[in-house]
Amino acid sequence: MKPAVLIAEDDADVRSVLAKIVRSIGFEPLEAPDGETALDALDRTPAQFMLVDLVMPKMDGLELMERVKSKYPRMPIIMITAHGTVEVAVEAMKKGAFDFVTKPFDPSELKDILKKAAEHRRREDAEVRSIASLDEERSIVGESPNLAEALNAVEQIAKTDATVLITGETGTGKDLIARAIHKLSGRPGAFVKVHCAAIPAHLFESELFGHEKGAFTGATTSKPGRFELAHDGTIFLDEISTLPLDVQPKLLRVLQDREFERVGGIRTIRSNARVITASNTDLKEMVDTGGFREDLYFRLNVFPIFVPPLRERKDDILILAKHFGEHYASRLGLDFGGIGQTAADALLAYGWPGNVRELENALERAVIIAKGGQIGIEHLPAEIVEGEGGTRGSSPSPERSATDLKQRSRQAQQQFERAAIEEVLRETKGNISHAAKKLGLSRRGLQLKLKELHIEAGRFRE
Repeated sequence: MKPAVLIAEDDADVRSVLAKIVRSIGFEPLEAPDGETALDALDRTPAQFMLVDLVMPKMDGLELMERVKSKYPRMPIIMITAHGTVEVAVEAMKKGAFDFVTKPFDPSELKDILKKAAEHRRREDAEVRSIASLDEERSIVGESPNLAEALNAVEQIAKTDATVLITGETGTGKDLIARAIHKLSGRPGAFVKVHCAAIPAHLFESELFGHEKGAFTGATTSKPGRFELAHDGTIFLDEISTLPLDVQPKLLRVLQDREFERVGGIRTIRSNARVITASNTDLKEMVDTGGFREDLYFRLNVFPIFVPPLRERKDDILILAKHFGEHYASRLGLDFGGIGQTAADALLAYGWPGNVRELENALERAVIIAKGGQIGIEHLPAEIVEGEGGTRGSSPSPERSATDLKQRSRQAQQQFERAAIEEVLRETKGNISHAAKKLGLSRRGLQLKLKELHIEAGRFRE
């Protein structure tokens, strides 16, 4: 889908001319006859930039610009003005307009202005991605329109206190989106991640809200919960769908009243933590089947952000592959020889059921095996080469069981471990003690790994 440009102009003939010019430079025009309609359209469909007439019914261009800038501060807005209102257009630029054009306008001049606005927005988006980078190793990478939509939502919501629900398949990077929101929010407190699926049901309340000494068997000291640790910061509840039903009312109370008590405690504690949750399960379906409280769902779903699966971000696959390839090559002290055409074709054709996480693992493995050379199809996991996991643009097979996915994940892990161990054994000429030290293992630990992976250390000795 082409990126959109919103045209707010009450004259239908002028809108038609502007729409043709917008299409001629590769964008999709969205047309609105007045400011109110333009705001509604912008809430439904993200736009790269806007063309706004100064004089319109219901809401003039200046008011529209102010309201748009309050929600989308990076939005370039080009004002359209008649000769008699040029001074007003100049004033609009002082208030944040990107540029202005006068009626009747020169199409070639307007095209130049539109191209400048598009380039400006591209640089701004790149800057947001840079700001959203968590560190040198983990960052949000990609240029596809649906990823840009998610990042625009991040920018829009970051500075507020609104509760956010991030949805998307496993491995799409929901945790990166949550961390980006926290980083851009400027909150002074910590980012506290809680992986709900990893907490035993009977410990949930204590983990979230803390406990007092003697509250239950084994509570030998008082302990603050995650909400206390996240005070003035952000608490990220990953896989919120696994939250037990008996704990859900307590979370609802924190969201409504911003207060709670520790398990076994009587003192009410105020919470200033911003709540972000994530789920790869449809919470609305869980509400319908009684597995999740409806009132809690509505409290969590104040501002939803959908992270698209990698198969719907085809434009980003090779960008991400290059990013991961360069990163792991640098970390391993190797050159990055690029990605060969046959390997690139295989990456593009694969369905990526494990999404970005699976792509990252595949590139880490490929870099190790390629040893600084160009990554070819022979360096990729068998399932990618053989086209398993869905074809280009398709969803993963619904018949694939959880057991099968775990088995494939384990096979991929063993392939990675085997390649890494064999590489170190070559470097150390089969010396078990030296290889164990380089791998961060004990000698006994490495021997067990060699037995598990059926690796003969002797064949690496000279």
